[in-house]
Amino acid sequence: MSMKKISKTGFGEFITHIINTDGNVYGVQAKTEAKGDRFAFGPLTSADDLRLDYDVTLSPPKKYLLPPKETLVKYEVGGGYESSICKCKSILIGVHPYDLVAIKQMDELFSQDEYDTHYMTRRRNTTIIACDVAKASPNVFASSMGTATVTDGYDILLTDIGGAYVAHAATEKGEALLTEAAPSAGDATEADIAARKAVQDKNDTGLNQHELKCGPADIPGLLEKGYDSPVWEEKAATCYSCGSCNLTCPTCYCFDVQDDVAWSLKEGARHRAWDGCLLENFANVAGDHNFRKKREARYRHRLYRKGSYIPKKLGGEIACVGCGRCVGACLPDIANPVAVYNQLLEETK
Repeated sequence: MSMKKISKTGFGEFITHIINTDGNVYGVQAKTEAKGDRFAFGPLTSADDLRLDYDVTLSPPKKYLLPPKETLVKYEVGGGYESSICKCKSILIGVHPYDLVAIKQMDELFSQDEYDTHYMTRRRNTTIIACDVAKASPNVFASSMGTATVTDGYDILLTDIGGAYVAHAATEKGEALLTEAAPSAGDATEADIAARKAVQDKNDTGLNQHELKCGPADIPGLLEKGYDSPVWEEKAATCYSCGSCNLTCPTCYCFDVQDDVAWSLKEGARHRAWDGCLLENFANVAGDHNFRKKREARYRHRLYRKGSYIPKKLGGEIACVGCGRCVGACLPDIANPVAVYNQLLEETK
């Protein structure tokens, strides 16, 4: 696949062409607040609104593949039913490498066992234009997790090399889009590619505000030894059970399924909505039994889910990509996985 160079002026034309041609285009935009700019994915209507110099978005782009709430099926009580599957095409612009890793994990998990048609249909119909990180966020630790840069998982990857972008088309879909929307883009030179590599080399070590003092591959072993560690009760003592760490995490995909029957009792719909293992009622079952009633049990489960349970389904890959969103979202400052893993490491010495 090709490696093109797009000038900053040409880049605006590239994005404008995409907006004018494709109906569902979502990109990173700024939300100016008293403390400065915050960033979020949203519908993109102007190339001028797109911000690829952002540090981290408030919520991950997974919401376009696994919506916070979606209808799974509509039915008539005692009658027929019809699956509700979104087949609309969309383009995401500005996805960071660590979020790409999270999306790849969900791709694998939702295609395992019971194939999730709803998620996988959206995924097939989504084009991802990613970008290398241009500014480290206050809590990122992607370098520690090996997710600061990627070589696949995107259709196009953009790297800001100063006066221009290097655009790498990694799929046929990306190649076609780049050719159509940026016809004047020339081939990247060796100097351009070297500049791109310099950006990525810097990110491989520099996106590390919280340094993990072991390798990601060591985490399952730490957790295996640390089930009875005092760290769980210590951290959970101030936990609000608000679930913010779950709901801002790009690798959390738990959901609750509920039926909504119309007042007429003749029809209804089945929905699923995001859920989180830190929420008090997450583990409630029939008979009002809660098998993780204590906060420390729920807190521990979150870390084991990311560092032990999911890796067994992903060939050892840790379900934490180091975006740092959970750290920033947690009011009592107890959500940082690195702090827990480092403490478990100290306890084993």
